[in-house]
Amino acid sequence: MRVVVAAVGRLKQGPERELAERYRKRAAQAGRSAGLSAVDVIEIKESRAADTARRMVEESIAIANVIPEHAVTVILDGRGESISSAAFAGRLQEWRQQNKPAVAFIIGAADGLAPGLREKASLAIAFGTATWPHQLVRVMLLEQLYRAVTILSGHPYHRA
Repeated sequence: MRVVVAAVGRLKQGPERELAERYRKRAAQAGRSAGLSAVDVIEIKESRAADTARRMVEESIAIANVIPEHAVTVILDGRGESISSAAFAGRLQEWRQQNKPAVAFIIGAADGLAPGLREKASLAIAFGTATWPHQLVRVMLLEQLYRAVTILSGHPYHRA
């Protein structure tokens, strides 16, 4: 199963980008034993439209264009469900066992996602009730992906 992280905005060179890449590589390497074929990050260019609704639509269209066919779609949203790391790993395992070809995690920009894309999502998850910058959400998601594959493979990284 392929994992795609589609994120609006580009991480500039620096500690956030380095940390995100470190966890992406770890998740990809450890993920092989957990049935993941790849962990890819696709950066979506931020819209320059003048009004919020138009920006959300343009960005959501760009995101929809990179979601693999028949993928499970998960949005990261402050109003989403807070799930434990073990439950997150369990969801990945379920999708893999259902022979889903891919799971796409979507991180929108500050304005959020267009309602049409939000409604098509299989799941909305949150990293607590605090508001996080999308750059940190990307790092936290990649760390949770790495943690999930270590849970699934019995690696001692996760100590609950």
